[in-house]
Amino acid sequence: MDVCLPFERPIVDLEKTIVELREHSKEGMDLSGEVRSLEKKLEKMLKDVFDNLTPWQRVQVARHPLRPYTLDYIHACTEDFIELHGDRLFSDDKAIITGLATLDGNKVCVIGHQKGRNTKENLLRMFGSAHPEGYRKAMRVMKLAEKFGIPIVTFIDTPGAYPGIGAEERGQAEAIAYNLREMARLEVPVVVIVIGEGGSGGALGIGVGDKIYVMENAYYSVISPEGCAAILWKDNARSPDAAAALKLTAHDLESLGLIDGIIQEPLGGAHRDFEATALSVKTTIAKALEYLKKIPKKELPKKRYDKFRKMGIFSEK
Repeated sequence: MDVCLPFERPIVDLEKTIVELREHSKEGMDLSGEVRSLEKKLEKMLKDVFDNLTPWQRVQVARHPLRPYTLDYIHACTEDFIELHGDRLFSDDKAIITGLATLDGNKVCVIGHQKGRNTKENLLRMFGSAHPEGYRKAMRVMKLAEKFGIPIVTFIDTPGAYPGIGAEERGQAEAIAYNLREMARLEVPVVVIVIGEGGSGGALGIGVGDKIYVMENAYYSVISPEGCAAILWKDNARSPDAAAALKLTAHDLESLGLIDGIIQEPLGGAHRDFEATALSVKTTIAKALEYLKKIPKKELPKKRYDKFRKMGIFSEK
């Protein structure tokens, strides 16, 4: 793995040493004992590091350039995916993927933020930050799914909605607000998975669901740690403090009752074993849809509304 985070460097260096020893073994040197010893050391190092990540480190893992994106999960978890384009008003926003597919033989509508793997792709997809036409495209496809009684699965992975002047001129805030209202009213099951970054209204624009799950090393927050640090302390160096204060990790969110569950990742993060990660995500989606299909469609909006109304309850002494 050529790309690594600062706290991953000792792990990556040890992995390279193991690879080098294996290559030497192929040349006739018996280094199997040393390799086994280093593999045990590597496993312990991975566990020590990733079992004790700080909130800021989890944010960094959520942004890892090798982390799986929406299209990776769509291709791994579904079959017969057909992408649908355009909002029928302005253009096709590449930062949001929408389409129809089958999951275990059942029709599903899939929607999600999509980042790029290189500079060219990221400029095309605006680093996963959607314009208003992206949210309008998402809602157009959601309404299509509702018309035909097809459940909806959304994958959230965005630092936030695109903040440019053009996006504001075309009604960024209105597009997100409209989606919040209309998603609350949908009479089909909606399952939401936060696979990486879950930043602000950009995430909520496709995040109102009956079941909401966050991956172990993803985050879901009202603002990015950098944005929070800039507002509160006028100092970007305080981002780690902001990450801790925002309670944005999956475990924090679950303890606060804001999500329905955590999707566990392989040791070291989703990028280290995508096959196992995709299986966990697919299993979670399938179980959620199986549960939700038993609820009469007319009851779904009320239950969804009640779910969100319970959030942020406080008492006064």
